[in-house]
Amino acid sequence: MGSRRTDHRKRAERRLKLRRPLFRLLSVISAAIIAPVLAAAVAAPLAAQCSPEEVTLRGDWGEVRLAVELADTPQSRNRGLMHRETLPARAGMLFLYDEPQPVSFWMKDTLIPLDILFADRSGRITRVHHKAIPGDLTPIPGGDAVFAVLEINGGLARAWGIGPGSEMRHPAFAGGPPAWPCAPAPASAR
Repeated sequence: MGSRRTDHRKRAERRLKLRRPLFRLLSVISAAIIAPVLAAAVAAPLAAQCSPEEVTLRGDWGEVRLAVELADTPQSRNRGLMHRETLPARAGMLFLYDEPQPVSFWMKDTLIPLDILFADRSGRITRVHHKAIPGDLTPIPGGDAVFAVLEINGGLARAWGIGPGSEMRHPAFAGGPPAWPCAPAPASAR
């Protein structure tokens, strides 16, 4: 009777040995299928965080997200940040134009030094004017094909490493095509 149990155990062990490679193979295949799905599910919410009230900038230096006020009408673009005594560190004003065009800025009635970032239709920064002087009436040219301008506190562009070639992400660049696109809205949000 003892030998029957031993034979039974040996057969069970042989079956397990035969099944182990199959189990390992199935585990590897499952992981290969599941891992990309999980990665996409995790990345989608991060990429989807693109709203009209925020701009994200990136470059070799990293990324920075800013809260922005939009200046997308002639009146709001003319007013800009005039008469403001402060601007939060991670905030700015985003000037948007209907079409790329030649643009110049000045600092009339602006009380704080600003860095002025000029961007093309794709959201790529083409020029940065560092620390524009408050109240200065000298024109600050941005170029011939400016689609957007971001004003931030003076000194931050240099401190963060923002320069020509850095990319700006915002829904306004969707028709660019964008250098750094926003994630598409979920089907339920359309």
